[in-house]
Amino acid sequence: MGAGLVIVVGLVREARIAAGCGRVAIGPSGIPDALAGARGLVSFGICGALDPALRVGDLIVADGVAIAGDGGRLAADPAWTAALRAALPEAGAGLVAGGDVIAGSVAAKAALRRASAAAIVDMESHTVAKAARAAGLPFAVVRAVSDTAAFALPRAAQAGFKAGGEPDVAAVIAALLRRPWELPALIRTALDAEKAFKSLEFAARALTPPPL
Repeated sequence: MGAGLVIVVGLVREARIAAGCGRVAIGPSGIPDALAGARGLVSFGICGALDPALRVGDLIVADGVAIAGDGGRLAADPAWTAALRAALPEAGAGLVAGGDVIAGSVAAKAALRRASAAAIVDMESHTVAKAARAAGLPFAVVRAVSDTAAFALPRAAQAGFKAGGEPDVAAVIAALLRRPWELPALIRTALDAEKAFKSLEFAARALTPPPL
């Protein structure tokens, strides 16, 4: 187990993958209790692609976070990022756009790409970066692409998780009953997510604390 490593995830599935690699916090609410004795925070999980060149399953070790809404940017720790890339030489680079709203449509992803120049988007990395800054700790970002820039997430998939990261099957079914034509896209979303989770399982081996 990585002594002093806090791994922040958004989903229970991601937490299971990261278990044993460090202290795992699910969502922003889990960060404060995990900070005692922490040496660094890493944002770990699946993400959406903003860069059209990225494919499902690609890994990204981000250079930093572009915070949606305020135009701010926070740089990931350079030495830690370099160490993670050395352990994951197949991983790409770039910024991650962090925000509280899902960028689900192709148009939303393209607009976010233009505004932030980010390669990927997620809903956790900005909170991790802010928490690390407030605590005076380094942070890093390791993410796996689960949907491409050219793929629109079905609304049923966007309703798929509760606040604590647990799957919300009832919400998905309800959304699908209202929009049954989304079933093929929902199946694709699930298959693509599985590929991204497999990449995360591979990446978890590289989750080590920041260099001393």
